[in-house]
Amino acid sequence: MIRRFLAAALALAFSGAVVRAQDAAAPARLDPARSAVTATQEGLSLSLGLTRPVPWRVRALADPPRLVVDLRSAALDPPDAAALAVPGAVTGLRAGPLRADWSRLVLDLDRPHEVVEAGMATGDGAARIDIRLRPAPAGSLAAAPDWASPAFADEAETLAPPPRRGPADDRPVVVLDPGHGGIDPGAVRDGHLEADITLAFARELRDALRRDGRFRVALTRDADLFVSLDGRIAAARRAGADVFVSIHADAVAEGVARGAQVYTLSDAASSRAAAELAERHDRADLLAGVDLTEQDDRIARVLMDMARTETEPRTEALAGTLVDALRGAGIRLHARPRESAAFSVLRAPDIPSVLVEIGFMSTPAELEKLLSEAWRRQAAEALAAGLAAWAEADAARDALLGR
Repeated sequence: MIRRFLAAALALAFSGAVVRAQDAAAPARLDPARSAVTATQEGLSLSLGLTRPVPWRVRALADPPRLVVDLRSAALDPPDAAALAVPGAVTGLRAGPLRADWSRLVLDLDRPHEVVEAGMATGDGAARIDIRLRPAPAGSLAAAPDWASPAFADEAETLAPPPRRGPADDRPVVVLDPGHGGIDPGAVRDGHLEADITLAFARELRDALRRDGRFRVALTRDADLFVSLDGRIAAARRAGADVFVSIHADAVAEGVARGAQVYTLSDAASSRAAAELAERHDRADLLAGVDLTEQDDRIARVLMDMARTETEPRTEALAGTLVDALRGAGIRLHARPRESAAFSVLRAPDIPSVLVEIGFMSTPAELEKLLSEAWRRQAAEALAAGLAAWAEADAARDALLGR
């Protein structure tokens, strides 16, 4: 027994060493010819053929049923992952970048499954991850451990902290949040991704604010990476955010929509369209394989423990000032430029937070504007001016109240 244990431990250690030694090589890729999902009498068997060994982690989630596979130093292309589609058992799949040097594969399952066994076999420079699943009660997955390679534990799963404020720098901190990213592309129209458009606009707005000189600016992401909704709020807190602006470019399934909108948080949506938009945005975490089983309770506790009585009027003033600034700069506004809904990303109770829909990708003329560098600069300058006007009025209000 001891001999078998030592042999297994040595094998795992050697596997981890091989993985580390090849970290500097080209990204591993999925080999469709050696990848498949097979239905068995016990449940499901998944094989992922890779061009080389990499650190990995596997977890099963229950609500809704999903299998999540994370790979370091790997590039996962959706067309390659299509080989894993199994009618009935696998109802959907997504693959793409997760964060710097990490990729994620998410398989939607027809029912909750638990991981019975998972391991990596290596040979001739290539690798294969084999995973066995069996149906399980949803409640049993809450305490189920992740399966991972030895090298996985070496990786921190936190975002790089934004630059800290200097001792004499008391300028307000604006955190810009480009929506979507990585495995979550957002809306897609004519080959253009919402995640790319929001990042380009956030960078333009960051540059406009820096030119103004009255703000420090941080981004929740500055590359094509996935950041969870909780992670976006956490990034804002790490940066010491005084204001939080989430940026999106929506698409509607029916009809024609035009113009910019500014959203604030409310438990009751101001319109059906606002409620549907909030639901779509919050669904991004689910599609990207985030475990949401404890999220609602955690958010509820935050909302109960921390009053928003001071922040709410400041947020409403911010939204109104941004709408006025866009209108004054000649930026087209939606017929309902001010809306509210239960956006999870706006739930920091002590940080004035708004979500700006800069336009609608589903309308060709709007998409053309969103892709125009000149238009993005004009809209970004307008929002920067609005933020400056709000910050000045907010500081005057604080002085009046003796704060």
